[in-house]
Amino acid sequence: MLTEPLDRPLKLGVLISGGGTTLKNLIAEQEAGRLEIAAPQVIASREDCGGVTWAREQGFPVDVISRGNYPNTDAFSAAIFETLRHADVDLVTLAGFLSLIHVPDDFLGRVMNIHPSLIPAFCGRGYYGHKVHESVIERGVKVSGCTVHFADNQYDHGPIILQRSVCVSDDDTPDSLAAKVFEQECLAYPEAIRLYAAARLNVEGRRVRIID
Repeated sequence: MLTEPLDRPLKLGVLISGGGTTLKNLIAEQEAGRLEIAAPQVIASREDCGGVTWAREQGFPVDVISRGNYPNTDAFSAAIFETLRHADVDLVTLAGFLSLIHVPDDFLGRVMNIHPSLIPAFCGRGYYGHKVHESVIERGVKVSGCTVHFADNQYDHGPIILQRSVCVSDDDTPDSLAAKVFEQECLAYPEAIRLYAAARLNVEGRRVRIID
């Protein structure tokens, strides 16, 4: 956790498992001058995900670290964080990364995740991607959204940094709801990263206070 604002671009580690849409949004924010980040270290959970090809085409350093190559979560996590240490990243962002990782002590308060619901609703093991939006529609809730939080060693469990909400219409489908929520994700994640880089986040137990 930063105690003083950075006077340089934030070195970002980005973990992906799919097409890299969140990574692409962060880079778009950087190119628009709204997010000061260095070229990210990208780690993918599988070689064939679309985000790997895109990131390599952009010239970003990419490593593929697959869960199946390790005997347990601890060994898998150790490989990931050793790569991130070598890259000297300031902050790790989980960007659609589907594998559980264990966060080591030196990275506590330095790993963020974004989830496509308002935690603690529709979250935890098995709730990811369209499965979240399908469950929201099926349950008939009227408000959904996204949550940015610090990651701990449980799915969707760590201290909440910020949330953005959307209304769920009677005619929404999982696809249309996903699109609405992703619009808010594209705002929420960069904002949380900016607050982190400005040393404006203070964790007190399960709560995150935003410092004025």
